[in-house]
Formats: sequence, C-alpha cells, structure tokens
Amino acid sequence: MPRFLAAQPDARLIPLPWHLPLADWPTDVLVALPRGISRHVVRFIQVGSEVFAAKELLEGSAMHEYRMLTDLSRLRAPAVEPSGVVSGRVDLQGNPLDSILLTRHLQFSLPYRSLFSTGVRRDTVSRLIDAMVVLLARLHLLGFLWGDVSLSNILFRRDAGEFAAYLVDAETGELHEHLSDGQRLHDLEIAVVNLFGEFCDLKEGRMLDEQLDPLALVKQIETRYHDLWQELTGVEEFAGSELSRIESRVRRLNNLGFDVAELDIQTSATGETIRIQPKVVDAGHHSRRLLRLTGLDTEENQARRLLNDLDAYRAKNNLSHVEESVAAHQWLMHAFEPVVTAIPPDLAGKREPAQIYHEVLDYRWYQSQRERREVPLTEAVLGYITDVLSALPDEVISSEMLAPVGESRQLVNPLDPSQGFVDDQDLPEDPWEREAFAPGTEVLPDHLDIDALRRRAKG
Repeated sequence: MPRFLAAQPDARLIPLPWHLPLADWPTDVLVALPRGISRHVVRFIQVGSEVFAAKELLEGSAMHEYRMLTDLSRLRAPAVEPSGVVSGRVDLQGNPLDSILLTRHLQFSLPYRSLFSTGVRRDTVSRLIDAMVVLLARLHLLGFLWGDVSLSNILFRRDAGEFAAYLVDAETGELHEHLSDGQRLHDLEIAVVNLFGEFCDLKEGRMLDEQLDPLALVKQIETRYHDLWQELTGVEEFAGSELSRIESRVRRLNNLGFDVAELDIQTSATGETIRIQPKVVDAGHHSRRLLRLTGLDTEENQARRLLNDLDAYRAKNNLSHVEESVAAHQWLMHAFEPVVTAIPPDLAGKREPAQIYHEVLDYRWYQSQRERREVPLTEAVLGYITDVLSALPDEVISSEMLAPVGESRQLVNPLDPSQGFVDDQDLPEDPWEREAFAPGTEVLPDHLDIDALRRRAKG
C-alpha cells in the first residue's frame, strides 16, 4: 500500500492505480489539458469535479518540492497549490516506482506554448515578460531562490488586459530569510539563459514574431527586473522640504500592486535631507482591497479594473456619501452579478468571472464609441456573448490551443502532447539515441558509471 502525505487527505485518491507507472495510467482517470514541457512524466488526474496535476519523480525531490510549495502557499506566493505526495509505490511484481507529487490544477491557466501556438502580438509578448518579471521579483522579496527560472515552469492567467504568472516547478527552490544581491542576480542569470533558449526554440518553430529577437527579449527582461527591484527596494534621498515625495513613493508602489508595510525614513542631523527605503513590501494591494469590500478573489489587475468600475458606479448613482462597503455591496448585486449570471452555462468555462466582467466593460466602451451613445451594461453583455465569448476557446479543460492557428492536427496522445502529432513525418533524430539502442551496444546502468561511459565512447 503506498504512503500518502497530505495536509488535507482526499479519500477519493486512494483507489487510483498507484501500482502503475504514471505513463501507463488508463485514460478513464485522466483528462487532456494544455501543459508545458517537463523533464518528468506529468499527467492530469480527474477525481470527481476536481483536477490534479501529477508529476512522477524521486521521493526526495517530491518531498522537497511539496514542502517548498507548502511554504510558498503559506506566504501567499503566486504558485500552484500542493495537495500531497504518494510514495512507497511498487508495481505488481514488487518493483519500486517513483513517487508522485500532486498539485491542484490552476483553473483558467495556460502554459506559454499554448499561448504562443495560437500566434501572439508583440505587445502580448511584452505583457508576458512583465508578468514573469513581477513573479520573479515577488519570489525574491519572499526570500525564495528559484534555481530554475524558465517559461516552462510558469503558468499564465489572464489578468484584465495583462497576464498574471504562477510558479509551477519548485524542485530546485530554496527558501531563505532574505536573498543577497548575488543570489538574486544568479537567479536572473539562469532566467536569461533558459529564456533565450526557449525564445530561440519558439522562433525556430515559427511561433514567435519574426521581428522579435530572442537576445533583445532577454535583455529586456534584465532591464525590467532591475527597474522593478529598484522601485521596490531602492533608496531615495531628497530635500527636507519635499515631504510629499514620501507619499508619492508609496503611491507608485500601490499603483504597481504592492503595499508598503514598513518604510525606513532617516533624516539628517540638520533635517535638510530625508532618506527613505521600503523595508517590507507586499504584493496584492488592489486584490486585497477588493476582497475586503466584495469577497471577490481576483488577480491584481482585474481587481484594479473592478475597483475603478466601483468608483464609477458610486459617482453615477450618487453614492459618494454612502459607506464604501455598502456601495460595494450594491455594485456587486446590481452590476457585477447580473453580468456573470447572464453567461450561458456552456460558455462559462471560457473565462473566469472577473475576466468576463473586464472584457464586457471593454466591449461596452467600444460599442458606445461606435454607436455614439452610452450602451447599457445589460445590452453590452448580450453583444459580448454573441460577438466575442462564443468564439473563444475553453480555457478550463480544452486542449484546442495546442494546435497552431488554421490547423486541425491530431495529437498522437492528447494526454501527452510531447509525443507530437500523428502526421509528423520528418522528426529530428538524435544520433546518440540511435547508437544507444543499436544491437550489441552496452546498456548503461541506472547509476552514473564513468567506466561504462568510457567504454561506449571508445566504441
């Protein structure tokens, strides 16, 4: 019987075929979802209405990653939620099998290849880069050294007109009290190397705009990271008569989506100069405010957009004198919920509610400009459903986005996109693999054997 390690055990997982290698699991317990490239076998398991991502790896690595993801969850970091580790697995012959790490599937999220496979504009690439830079900075603020920063280890969710990035793989991660500049820059260097390779791969696969240069993109990542880190943690010095700059610094950080819990302020002996530096910076300024007012748990830019609409609703309905929480309840009942409930059930999986509301607001604005009148929200949502939402891919469980635009190619195995398409003809051939499995070739042991490698090299 395998061992289950989980903070909240789910009895529905026990009957699953843990005696089989993950690659051999029957399809009736699996679900086809877009996923990124991984060095491990990864499958999505459906248990009732819930979906878990299962990754097969060595027990020590699985335990380490589970604890890292648990710590990140405790710190409210943008990362997938760990569910447990299944270890002590053996097959029917009693042979040991690797452990399986279980995480909850992040709904409405997509790996980067699913986004690029449908073709993305240059400004979309820029927004993906921004999301990744914010993710890296947030993790570094928490003292998390990633060690394997790459697009393959990130999931993206739509966040109003931007993207929000989530860490998926913490196998190489380390959590410290704080990171030194050397540790941060080492992580950034790993990101530059990995991302350059991934952008080159996308370009070779004709999934990246020809005008975009992979080297220029990674330099852009470096620049944006340094700029953001300076804004979040940098020292600012100014004359004692410019006290308003203290509030300006806090407001700039709030606009970036960060709260300042602690600000170090030092004045010179004469009071002529003031030196300030943020000491404790916490992400999620707008999303926390929206959650407090309405109970809606959204991404940061979605929260910013919804709060702006709440302010407009208060002004339009003469509610400025009313308590903010009361006005927020009225906005939720009379603006937000009627839009969300108007979405037909068969289209509800295309976008999450906050993203739908944001896109309806955009649609209403464009329609109002086009028709030179103020289009009511109820009218706008019906037009949005017909003109926009019905044509969008389902981002909850669909794997449509794995196929390039204009093609209807069939995957060899929808549960394992890494196997490619059935019509692939000229697959790249690895000469090392061809020789490795040739008749008469010595089979290498599972452990590192230098002598065996030397014998093979001599032929």
